[in-house]
Amino acid sequence: MSTVVSQAPTGASEAGIAPHAESNALIKPGYDPRLTNEDLAPLKKQTWGQYNIFAFWMSDVHSVGGYITAGSLFALGLSSWQVLVSLLVGIVIVQFFCNLVAKPSQVTGVPYPVVCRAPFGVLGANIPAIIRGLIAVAWYGVQTYLASAAFMVLALHMAPGLAPYADVAQYGFVGLSALGWVAFMVMWVLQAFVFWHGMEAIRKFIDWAGPAVYVVMAVLCGWLVWKAGWSKIDLNLGGIKFQGWDALPVMLSAIALVVSYFSGPMLNFGDFSRYGKSFDAVKKGNFWGLPVNFVFFSLLTVITTAATLPVFGELITDPVHTVGKIDSTTAVVLGALTFMIATIGINIVANFVSPAFDFSNVAPQHISWRTGGMIAAVGSVFLTPWNLYNSPEVIHYTLDVLGSFIGPLFGILIADYYFVRKQRIDVDALYTMSPKGEYWYSGGYNPKAIQALVPSAVVPILCVMVPTLRGAANYAWFIGMGLGLVLYVLLNRNNKT
Repeated sequence: MSTVVSQAPTGASEAGIAPHAESNALIKPGYDPRLTNEDLAPLKKQTWGQYNIFAFWMSDVHSVGGYITAGSLFALGLSSWQVLVSLLVGIVIVQFFCNLVAKPSQVTGVPYPVVCRAPFGVLGANIPAIIRGLIAVAWYGVQTYLASAAFMVLALHMAPGLAPYADVAQYGFVGLSALGWVAFMVMWVLQAFVFWHGMEAIRKFIDWAGPAVYVVMAVLCGWLVWKAGWSKIDLNLGGIKFQGWDALPVMLSAIALVVSYFSGPMLNFGDFSRYGKSFDAVKKGNFWGLPVNFVFFSLLTVITTAATLPVFGELITDPVHTVGKIDSTTAVVLGALTFMIATIGINIVANFVSPAFDFSNVAPQHISWRTGGMIAAVGSVFLTPWNLYNSPEVIHYTLDVLGSFIGPLFGILIADYYFVRKQRIDVDALYTMSPKGEYWYSGGYNPKAIQALVPSAVVPILCVMVPTLRGAANYAWFIGMGLGLVLYVLLNRNNKT
């Protein structure tokens, strides 16, 4: 049974609450301005139903990255049924953990970085916020670059004369062609436009974007199957190499890959679950959006990918390249626009909203939610994500090292809410700098959370960096999460709450 202490009821308008006529923020007089703004304060009204959560996950799944990830599992050398079992087990694990991390934000109406004030301290919460924000900035740039690739396919199909400007050797700047810069900045501006209009605009965008991608994906799949003939389609993309017990380690790696793929959005899912009408609505949205949606999308993806071999004579795992191969202007336009929309969807929900809240949490009075998001967007350009993406070793080490912190951060948050505090949060204490506040700890930082974080992040980093431990790298999230959870519980075993 969860307990929320000192929070006014949803939609409350009691005396003593600061007036915000056009705001959904519940800011009480006592809330310290160094910890509060209208974006970080508890919500007065929580309006998202199960469809909105379902649509959120559709936007998160339906992307070029999701397409390639799902297809890659079918190329591991497993049979189709083994891959489907791995997909299902992996996504059910994601669903389970998403339900866990959703609850504290849903019952309090506060975003992820504010919930982190409970385990890390009112100032210490900036540690997980900045780590998650930096990961999102890197992925935001990469996803924007992937979306710009679809724009370039469309531009070159409509105007072949632009080809010289797509050549980085002829017209290039810091590793990207002139046309590439135009494409990247067009996608950058489109995403910023949706984001700038706030969470309600984002909700409306993802409500139709996810289903729209499904429609076009289904049409593309149907056309390829019709061209190829069902009898010529082999769903075992990499051929069956592992059978019996030999397949088990590969299946476990596939399960871990699914969980790792969703680890970022899963960590800060509270940024979205806070808008849920009820925890039950969030759970139902997670069910339809994760196991049901993901497995269906994966099947659609692998059928589409498998059909490219008989139709085009080569196996194409990138949907943008598949669309580019079709000799039809209508198909290319529709396909390119679809994958642009899909990538905008995942980028906004996974990599724009998170740093917006995270960076705002660092200095609420100076950095609004919109400003935090724009900091991430501008930062993503300076990262030159095309160079990052085109250098697998750099992206591997950069993102894997940062990602090694995601598991421990998740484990500590879950341990604090469910095991240490028994689902009890004093909402008012999340917004006070008083040394007497429950989450002040030592100067605003909880030493026990930091003591749990450091070793539980070092071990996954070693798995990534040390060649002899590389076999455990696939399970870095589980290792870090488990260590973070166990260490935090042990360090707090004498606490009385």
